Order: sequence, then C-alpha cells, then structure tokens
Amino acid sequence: MRFPPPLEPGSRVALVAPAGPLRDRADLDRAIANVRAFEWEPVVGEYVLERDGYLAGTDAHRLADLNRFARDPDIDAVWCIRGGYGAMRLLDDVDYDAWRTHPKTLIGYSDITALHAAISRRAGLVTFHGPTARAALTPMTTASFRDTVTQSPGAFECSVYDDAVTLHGGRGHGRLVGGNLALVAALAGTPYAWDLDGAILVLEDVSESVYRLDRMLTQLRLTGSLERAAGIIFGQFTEIPDDASNADRPLDRLLDEVAARAGVPAVRNFPLGHIDNQVTLPLGAAARLDADARTLTICRD
Repeated sequence: MRFPPPLEPGSRVALVAPAGPLRDRADLDRAIANVRAFEWEPVVGEYVLERDGYLAGTDAHRLADLNRFARDPDIDAVWCIRGGYGAMRLLDDVDYDAWRTHPKTLIGYSDITALHAAISRRAGLVTFHGPTARAALTPMTTASFRDTVTQSPGAFECSVYDDAVTLHGGRGHGRLVGGNLALVAALAGTPYAWDLDGAILVLEDVSESVYRLDRMLTQLRLTGSLERAAGIIFGQFTEIPDDASNADRPLDRLLDEVAARAGVPAVRNFPLGHIDNQVTLPLGAAARLDADARTLTICRD
C-alpha cells in the first residue's frame, strides 16, 4: 500500500460527482470555496452538474470525469462533491492503471466507499475517508482533514477518542478498511470487496432501521469476516427511523451483540459518518486500535 504525495498549497484538486446528483449550483460553489480555503486550485469536472434521475449524469459521463482526472499527472487529488448512490456502477471500468501510475489523493465517504475499496484492491493506494467537497466544514472536521491529507505517512500520531465506548477490550493491528456499511456489505463476494482478514474495520451508515443494519452486519458475520478482523470501529449510525421496533431493539444492543460474537477489539461512537464533526482516516494504512484506551494510531509500515 502506498500513500499518495501529501497535498500542499497550490495542489490541483479535481471535483467530481461519481454517484448522486448535486442539489443545485450552490453545492458546486461551496465545493470550489472549500478547495480554495485550503490554498489548493480547484479543477471542475465537465459533467458534475448533470442529472440522470438519482445519478449525477450517465455512467459514461461520471466515469469520464473520474478517469480523465486519474490519468492526468498534473492533478494531485480527486475530491468527491457528494455521495448518494452510483459509484458501484462504475467499478468495472475505472482506470486502475492510472491510479497506480499517477498516485493521487481520493477523498469522500458514504457511497464513495465503493471507490475506496476498489482502488485500494486494484491499485494498492491509500485513500481518504473524509468529508465530501460540498460539506460545510466545522473547525474539528477541517483540522482533522487538513492534518491527514497534508502529512507524510510517518507524521501521524496516536489519537484518543474520549466519547468512544469500549465494546470488547484488547488491541488489534492491521490495515484500516471499510466505510459505509451498506457498501461494505454490497461489495461482499465481488472482486472489489475489502479484504477484512487481519484488518481494522470501520463502519458507519445513515437512514437505516436497526433491522437493516442487523441484516448487513449478519451478512458480514456469516462470511466469517468479522471474526477474522483485527478490530472493529463503529462510527455513527444516524437518522435511524423513529419507530417502535427500533426503540424496542436499539442499535446499542445490536452493536454489543456483534462485538461479542466477533470476539475482537471493538469500540462504538467513533466520530465517523454522516455527522458534522468527523475525522478523516487514511483507508489502507496500517493502524493500531486499543479498544480499552479508546485510541487509534496510524502506523509506519
């Protein structure tokens, strides 16, 4: 696994929409402003304002933007403007050779999990689970994001997460993988799925009932993946529908059960997911989880 070169003032950052459509021009304007706020130069994809129902344009156009910037040696990063749905549809035709030949920073989360997993598997490149470009960035999110994408691999330090809750104690060491639970589960059994063996698995999701989260986590458990992981970090599972079944069998109970059955170091309530204050994580990087101390350390290989 290779880290892309750290971003620095003057880096050229491409803005793409490989999944769901933007709400309006304001999303793009905010994304451009965010790029400039870090003293980077924005380069806007040709098709980012297109719409094809629930997709940000046709597969061909979304792929064209993504592959054009991947092949361009003068582009330093690709920052996804939003998530939504649609990145999985592109995976067979992503130019993975370009990502290997011209390693660059890929940033996004939610549906962008599909690109993180595939580029990690096919190009051996560390990518960044971080805010989408259209987001209103809080000071905490900004600081974590800047620190993570502008530092060399050896510069990371141990971070303590006081609000995290230990579900199963112990320490685990492995590569950070994962992202949005729905995408991690949907990729299972495909050539683009994360390799969870010996990995530190991070998971988050939004707008899912607890029984649906249960089903996806059970799918992963039945593959044996959770027991073979080195550790599990549950981020935030937000906007759970307000109905009786979710109250009678709440999320915390489900996560307790999953951690107990997996029997690996595990924590929940990590600042990751569809929330304002989120950390940026280098997926594919070596990491150490201490579930008792509630610390995560990005390690030198």
